Amino acid sequence: MIEIIVLNHLSSKLTEVVDIEKPSAQTGSYVVFEKTSSSKSNHLKSATFAFQSYGKSLYEAAELNERVKNAVESLIELDEIRGVTLNSDYNFTDTTTKEYRYQAVFDIKHY
Repeated sequence: MIEIIVLNHLSSKLTEVVDIEKPSAQTGSYVVFEKTSSSKSNHLKSATFAFQSYGKSLYEAAELNERVKNAVESLIELDEIRGVTLNSDYNFTDTTTKEYRYQAVFDIKHY
């Protein structure tokens, strides 16, 4: 399952907590991601993922976002991955909870 491959890889590359669900009582910086869509063409799979980087400040969230982008791009080193493309990244601060976050959206082609 591609989510497990991504989770294990990011957990090995980042010191922050990385998960597919938001931690219930997390303080400090952490990363949450989800697969937003997937497709298959000529028996080759691809998926779009949204990675949300949370920080105590906007700067901290932005800095973590840069490290997340580098970690996601390094997925290409794995045999299961055939392509990684940054779709977009942007300030995605949650105005309801007042939590600073950035979001990076990637298209990941995999076997």
